[in-house]
Amino acid sequence: MICAMMLKRWSFALLLVVALAGGAHSQVVKPGIDVLRERGFDVLKGKSVGLITNPTGITASLEATIDVLSKAPGLRLVALYGPEHGVRGDVEAGKYVENYIDAKTKLPVFSLYGKNRKPTPEMLAGVDVLVYDIQDIGVRSYTYISTMGRCMEAAAEQGIEFVVLDRPDPLTGDRVEGAVLDPSFRSFIGMYAIPYVYGMTAGELATMINEEGWLNGGRRCHLTVVPMSGWKRWMWWEDTGLEWVLPSPHIPRSDTPMFYVMTGLLGELGTANQGVGYTLPFELVGAPWIEMSSFADALNARNLPGIVFRPISYKPFYFEDAEVQYQGVQLHIIDRQQLDLTAVQLTIIDVLRKEYPARDLFAKAKPDRIGSFDKAAGTDELRKLFQAGKSLDEILEWGARQVSDFSVRRQKYLLYE
Repeated sequence: MICAMMLKRWSFALLLVVALAGGAHSQVVKPGIDVLRERGFDVLKGKSVGLITNPTGITASLEATIDVLSKAPGLRLVALYGPEHGVRGDVEAGKYVENYIDAKTKLPVFSLYGKNRKPTPEMLAGVDVLVYDIQDIGVRSYTYISTMGRCMEAAAEQGIEFVVLDRPDPLTGDRVEGAVLDPSFRSFIGMYAIPYVYGMTAGELATMINEEGWLNGGRRCHLTVVPMSGWKRWMWWEDTGLEWVLPSPHIPRSDTPMFYVMTGLLGELGTANQGVGYTLPFELVGAPWIEMSSFADALNARNLPGIVFRPISYKPFYFEDAEVQYQGVQLHIIDRQQLDLTAVQLTIIDVLRKEYPARDLFAKAKPDRIGSFDKAAGTDELRKLFQAGKSLDEILEWGARQVSDFSVRRQKYLLYE
C-alpha cells in the first residue's frame, strides 16, 4: 500500500515536471493574423482583399494566412502578390518571379519581383484593401520591406487601404546597428533612411515610412497595423514560442539573420564566400587563397565579445562556387547579448585586407559588385573610409553617430515595450 502511494506521488511529480517543461517553450506571442482572427477580421469586413505574402505568412498553429483569409466570413480574398522568392518561396534569390494562377486557391498571383516591383492599377483592379503578412529579418538590404513600401505607395495612389499583420523582429526590437542609408544610394536593397539593422517590426517600420513622408511624392496611405499580442522588444525568436519558417532559401534558422548581418556585405563583393552554396549560409568566410588557421588566429586576436572563429575547410555544393576548395572560418556565436554584429562584419573585412593585401577586396572586385556593396551598405562612405586607411575604431565611431540619431527619430513609431 505504501509503495503504491509513493508510486502515485512520483507519477504526479513527473507529470508536473513534464508540464512545466512544456510550458517553458509554449507559444507566448500571437502574430497579427491570429489577433485579426480573434477580432473577427474587423478591418477587412465587407471588403475584397489582396494578400501580399509568402510561406512565412502563417498563424501560431502553422495555418497559412492564405487559407485563413480564403475561409474567413464577411470578406473576399481576390488576389495574391508575391515578393522576391515568390508566394510559395521556391524561387532562387534575385530571379524574376512570373505571374500565374495559384494551384490550390485558383487565385491570380501577381509577381512583385519581376517586370513590376509595385502593383499596377490593373493588378489592383477590384481590390479594396491590401494586406501584408510576411516575416522579415530586421535587415535593411532584405527586400521584403522594399516590397512593403512599394505596395504602400500603390495603395496610396489608388486610394486602397493597407493593412500590416505584424510579426516579430528576429534580431529583437532593441538592436540598431550600421550606417543609415544615404538617399543617393536608394535601391530595392535599401529604400529608406534607416540603419542596416533597424530594430523595428514591419508594422512599426510601415508607420515610420508613412508618417515620415517617405512614400513616392510624400504621399500617405490609409494604414492600419494589426499588432502582435505578447511580444516584447527584448525577445529573441525562441522567446516567442513561434515556429520558424524560413523566409528565403538561405535563411534556414531563426539565428541566421545574425550571421547575415556579420557576413552579408562582404558577400556583395564576390571576392570571398560566405557559406552560400554550402550547408551553413552566411556562417562562413572562405576563399581558395585563405590559410584557415592563420586567418582564424588573426580574427580571434581582435577579442571581439560574444564570438569565436574556428578554422574550416569546405567545398560548396552549388552556385558558381560548386566544388571549389575553400579554407576559412566558421563563426560561432558564444554570447549574442554581447555581440556587435556590425563590428564583426567590419572586423572581418579589416582583417582580410590586412592579412591578404594582394587580394584587396575592393580593388579586385568587379565594378558592378562595388556598386552592389555600396547599395547594400547604403553609402559609399564606408568603402571610402576603408580605402583611405582609416582605423576600424574610426569607422565604427562614424557608424555609431548615425545610429544614435536614428534611434531618437524612430522612438515615436514604436508600438511595443
